[in-house]
Amino acid sequence: MQKLRCAIIGCGRISYKHVEAIINNSEETELTAVCDLIEERAIAKKEQYNEKFPDAKVAVYTDYKEMLDRENIDYVAIATESGYHGEISVVCLNKGVNLIIEKPMAMTLEEIDIINELSDKKNLKVAVSHQNRFNPPIQKLRKAIDEGKFGNIINGTARILWTRDQNYYDMAPWRGTKALDGGTLMNQCIHNIDLLLWMMGSEVVSVKSERGTFLRNIEMEDFGAILLRFANGSIGIIEGSACVYPKNLEETLSIFGETGTAVIGGLAVNEIKTWNFKDENEKADISKDEIDNVYGNGHTPLYKDFIDAVNNDTQPLVTGYEARKPVEVILKSYEDEKRP
Repeated sequence: MQKLRCAIIGCGRISYKHVEAIINNSEETELTAVCDLIEERAIAKKEQYNEKFPDAKVAVYTDYKEMLDRENIDYVAIATESGYHGEISVVCLNKGVNLIIEKPMAMTLEEIDIINELSDKKNLKVAVSHQNRFNPPIQKLRKAIDEGKFGNIINGTARILWTRDQNYYDMAPWRGTKALDGGTLMNQCIHNIDLLLWMMGSEVVSVKSERGTFLRNIEMEDFGAILLRFANGSIGIIEGSACVYPKNLEETLSIFGETGTAVIGGLAVNEIKTWNFKDENEKADISKDEIDNVYGNGHTPLYKDFIDAVNNDTQPLVTGYEARKPVEVILKSYEDEKRP
């Protein structure tokens, strides 16, 4: 089978994980082109790939539309500022290109719905980079839920207690803006919100929230809290901060049921902290998926899952419809803030 040809649009902070994932899936995919408005960034990603594959010819562009016109591409990884995801996705889909989109999928539900409808119409695959779903402890947690080991789930909690100092926002002025980035909930917290929604397995029927901008000179929130009620009666609690002193404290997902308690924490929800079940055969298993960064190791299996979906005409684990759910919760939390 011919390798799938990939291009990357947006060569900033997260893009190295996409290059890494392409390298790690090199038996099935290859990097064909890279694009960024700042040419030096695109060249740096080409060089990252060429360190592993010195003879690979990777084209460099500053105009993604020109790249789509000139290159033979099977799929594109979109890793630009969040506010551009929707527009770029539609252009790519209309060119007949499959997509991996960095989180959030887009900044509005209208954009997300257009992407999903267009991908369905054209039978193109869309996956969104909620890569923490592929962490071994998270996969183990989902399996325990599917097997009914928790009994009735009472509540789940997603805590993202990080720090992003003013320099983080100042060195990229789009960060913290409503149009291109969103606040802590949309940017830093969306991964764990996605995990919470995936584990609770029920439709959200109520969203209550409070948020504020306490320390950072940004347009959106640097702290937010959301309270969810699900159709099955369970409750979800989300706590997200960019204000923790002096450095990141934790990213933790906790699930509580009548016959089980599990807490997954660590740098990127990669470590089992608590694993207690009534079933005596479900022994405590305190384990850790070794990582060295907050992005974790999930991009590589996410790419593998996506490549399999393209080759076999199946759906990836994190479809555009799945990725819509955390964006909807966050946007509803903003609406709740406007209540009388």
